[in-house]
Amino acid sequence: MTVVDIAMLGRLGTEALAAVGYVTQYFYLGLSIFLAVGAVCVALMARSIGGGDAARARAGFAACMILQIGFALVFTGAIFAAPEPLLRVLGAAESTIELALPYFKLTLASSLLMAVSFTIESAFRATKDARTPLLVTGFVTASKLVLNALLIFGLFGFPKLDLVGAGIATLVSQFVGVLLFLWLSQRRRAAAVMRLRRRDWQAARGVFREATRLALPAIGERAAMNLAILVYFAVLVQYGSVAIAAYTVGVRVLSFSWIPGIGFSVAAATLVGQALGASDLEEAKRAGWRSTRFALMVSVGLGIVYAVARVPIARLFTTDPLVIDALVPFMLLLALAQPLLGLHFTLGGALRGAGDTLSPFWGSLVGNWVFRVPLAFLFARVLDWDVIWVWSALVFDHLARSAWVIWAFLRGRWRTKLGVELEQAA
Repeated sequence: MTVVDIAMLGRLGTEALAAVGYVTQYFYLGLSIFLAVGAVCVALMARSIGGGDAARARAGFAACMILQIGFALVFTGAIFAAPEPLLRVLGAAESTIELALPYFKLTLASSLLMAVSFTIESAFRATKDARTPLLVTGFVTASKLVLNALLIFGLFGFPKLDLVGAGIATLVSQFVGVLLFLWLSQRRRAAAVMRLRRRDWQAARGVFREATRLALPAIGERAAMNLAILVYFAVLVQYGSVAIAAYTVGVRVLSFSWIPGIGFSVAAATLVGQALGASDLEEAKRAGWRSTRFALMVSVGLGIVYAVARVPIARLFTTDPLVIDALVPFMLLLALAQPLLGLHFTLGGALRGAGDTLSPFWGSLVGNWVFRVPLAFLFARVLDWDVIWVWSALVFDHLARSAWVIWAFLRGRWRTKLGVELEQAA
C-alpha cells in the first residue's frame, strides 16, 4: 500500500513529495510505538498460550490494548497541539508546511485507529493465525488505493483533493480495518484467547506491570530510532527538495523490504515465546536461528532485485529526472543493507519473544546514535561531502544493530533468565 501510495503522490510533483516526506517522519514515529507494543502483545500471549494458560493470554491481550490506546492518545495529542512548529523543526519551508498540514492532521487521526488494529493483529499472530491479518490488510489496502485514485485525482466525478484526498483515504481505510478486526476477533471461529470479556479487562491489572516493563524498552528502541531519523532528516534538508523527495521515495521502497523482516520477526517471537511457555529452551533457540536463516534468504534476494532494477524501480515512483538521478545511488545502498536489515529484524523479534526487550533497545541506540547520526553530521556539516555519503550512514547503522543482536542472542542471557522464571513458576 505504501509503495503504490507514494507512486500516486509522486504524480503531484516534487513539492508534494517533500511535504509527504516531512509528515512521514512523525507518522513513522507513531507507527514505531504501535509496533513496539504489538511485539509485547505477541510475547506475552505466545508464552501464555505455550504454557496452556488461556486466561493469562487474554489478560495480556487486554493489558496491551489499554497500553496501546494510552500511548496513541498521548502521541497524537502532542502532535495535534503544535503541528506547524514540529514541521519547522525539520526545516520545512512555509509553503511546504501549508501544503502538508491538512494531510498531516488526517494521517495522525488515522494513527489512533491503527493502534487498535495493530494490537488485534498481534494477538492473532500470537495464536499462529497469520491468515486473518493478511485478509484484513488486503481489504484495507484495496480500500485505500481505490479511495486514493478517486480523491487524489478526482476520478468518476469525485472532487480532486490532491494530498487531502490521500489523507481522507488513509483515515477511512483504517476505520474499515478496525471494524473488520473487531468483528473477526469476536467470532466463534476465532481462538478462545481472542474473545475478550469483562473479567479479562479486570484481570489485565495483574499483567499490566509486566506489559509495561516489557513495553518501555521496546518503545525506547523505536523512539531512539525514529528520533535519530528525524535528526538525520534535518541534516538532509541542506541538500534541497530533490534530495528530500528522493529520500521520501527511497524510504517507502525500504518500508516494502521491511515486510519479510517484520514477518520473520513476528514468526520468531511467536515460536520462541510458545517454546519458552512450554519450557523447551532448546526449541526456542532453534526457532530463532531458523527464522533468521529464512529471513536472510529472502532479504538477499530483495537486495539483488534492488541493485539490478534500481533505475526502473525509481521511474515507477517519479517522473522527475533530477529525483531519479538522486534516487538511483540511494537504491544501491538500500540493496546493500537488505541482509543486515533482515537479520536484525528477525533476531530482534526472537529476543522480544523471549521477553528481552532491552537488547534490541541497546542495539538501536548504538546503531542510530553512535553511527547513523554522527556519521551523517560528519559527512554533511563538517566535510560537506555529497549526499550519497550521508545516505551511506544507513548501512553502518544496520551493520551495528545486526552485530549487537547476534551477540545478545549468542550470549544467551535471555535463556538463563527465563529458565529461572520458568523453574519458579513450576
